[in-house]
Amino acid sequence: MRALARSPERPRIYCAGGNVGIAADADLIPLSIDDVGGVAALSAAYQADLVVVGPEAPLVAGLCDSLRAFGIRAFGPSAAAARLEGSKAFAKEIMAAAGVPTARSHTVTGVDEGMAAVAELGLPVAIKADGLAAGKGVMVVSTEADAREALELCLTRSAFGAAGTVVVVEEGMTGPEVSLLAITDGTHVARFPAARDYKPIGEGNTGPNTGGMGSVSPPPDISDALADELIDTVHRPVLAEMARRGTPFQGVLYAGLMMTPDGPRVVEFNTRFGDPETQALLPRLDEDLLPLLTAAADGTLEDRPVRVNDGAAVAVVLAAHGYPGTPRQGDVIEGLAEAAATGAEVYHAGTAPGPGGTIVTAGGRVLAVSARGDSVPDARARAYAAAGLITFEGRQMRGDIASGMETV
Repeated sequence: MRALARSPERPRIYCAGGNVGIAADADLIPLSIDDVGGVAALSAAYQADLVVVGPEAPLVAGLCDSLRAFGIRAFGPSAAAARLEGSKAFAKEIMAAAGVPTARSHTVTGVDEGMAAVAELGLPVAIKADGLAAGKGVMVVSTEADAREALELCLTRSAFGAAGTVVVVEEGMTGPEVSLLAITDGTHVARFPAARDYKPIGEGNTGPNTGGMGSVSPPPDISDALADELIDTVHRPVLAEMARRGTPFQGVLYAGLMMTPDGPRVVEFNTRFGDPETQALLPRLDEDLLPLLTAAADGTLEDRPVRVNDGAAVAVVLAAHGYPGTPRQGDVIEGLAEAAATGAEVYHAGTAPGPGGTIVTAGGRVLAVSARGDSVPDARARAYAAAGLITFEGRQMRGDIASGMETV
């Protein structure tokens, strides 16, 4: 939103839903993002020139299809193409057909079937709810007891609802993770620099997974040349396979990769700009984002890297008490203006207006604070200095985002 608001074209931006932070860059519309028909109809009434769909749920529900049926230019994949994120089993099927490297896996619908898959693959394994689970449907386990517990959580106790009625059991992988995002019109690719996010809640990558507790761009071990190789190995074959099936992919294809001792392996796909990586990527942007998105929607994108500034950016997430379980809401947030005054970007996620003009917590990942610098250590120091100015009761913040990256 903020990158679009900075466009020299000075677009008028409307946002369905939103929060008090987004209100600084867009006119908020009191409409649920899950109301696919309502968003499409309102976009038509507003004669929108471009609709950018951010969250995964409306993409999987077919919002872009509805928009295009109204004759509205939309940036994002069709429901059929968004299955790359909406179903991990489908993503595995596409990767197998396209020859894209990924971990061995089995798709199961029962606990005993899942335990047989665990026995075949060997421990450790990742137990993944097939559908959308807000970044919390993946459990990495190293014992049979924990594997059974994870399978029962999904398949018997329905912890993730319909998203967990099918489970992907995947062999364990080791190595540093990297996120590689690319804008595409279905054929051509505009690649962002690599980024790295930090999913576990605890320092040292301990504790349960979250939607992401921070990010850095660029990671020192992923050069632009290597990023180009990964695009050729992962993104282009997937795009070709989706087109071959008659469901071309247009929008942002985000590949989460693990750089294993045996080479890169895809962990997952997102079909959108994913946070917190985007919060370390877009501050580095050195061109207007709006024409890029429009070209992707129109099928006129050029094959080239996205232009970015030199240096680095680091984003640090501030999460609510109780996250990633049941986050507490209503805690008053202080220090927002002071943090923004440092020059850092403060991105709102789980915030809401509170009593007496305050701003309060209203979700799990409450805020992200992003800062640029000449190097990763410089950006990291700036991000943490700004984040440290923001306080609320029960605040959770990892202190090791982008640590140990002094070579960049």
